[in-house]
Amino acid sequence: MKFETRDMALSAVFAALYAVLVAIQGLSAAATIQLRFADCLIPLSALFGWPAIVGVSLGCVVGNATTSAALPNGIYDVAFGPVANLIATSLIYVLRNRRLLGCVIGSMVVGVFVGSYIWMIFGVPSNFFGIELPATWPIWVTSIVIITASSLVAIAIIGYTLLTALSKPNIIEALKSKGLKVVAEK
Repeated sequence: MKFETRDMALSAVFAALYAVLVAIQGLSAAATIQLRFADCLIPLSALFGWPAIVGVSLGCVVGNATTSAALPNGIYDVAFGPVANLIATSLIYVLRNRRLLGCVIGSMVVGVFVGSYIWMIFGVPSNFFGIELPATWPIWVTSIVIITASSLVAIAIIGYTLLTALSKPNIIEALKSKGLKVVAEK
């Protein structure tokens, strides 16, 4: 596989878009919700392949560095968040012929991976969208449950919907006519 200039440019677009979405959310009232809207870009690896995988992972480095690096233990998010995205996007790419399954598995990867450390940075809310969580759960379990549920919404619902919309034949042809490579289903 050859990584051409167009692939690098597409990776840069994905990285910038992911980082900007993270930064905007970090500055808004939505930052209190553990729902990372930028994660809806993760499933696009099933359509755009390695440029999306690289871009979303690099964008996570930049986005996390701008929003959590200065916080106590924030370096964990800068280091491990992109690894979670890299694994999730790669799995979705491998499972591109079973996209919904790939998105669900990618959500689980992000949820377990990020949920296992994010509580050290931001703490864990006592409720999730108004649902009270058992106070008897260990803090890391609560964190994993919350991040996994949020990832399911961002990746397996919003991201899968975006992927499905962009996978329409007329959209694919328009993307190809602009010189973009898209990954064909097997």
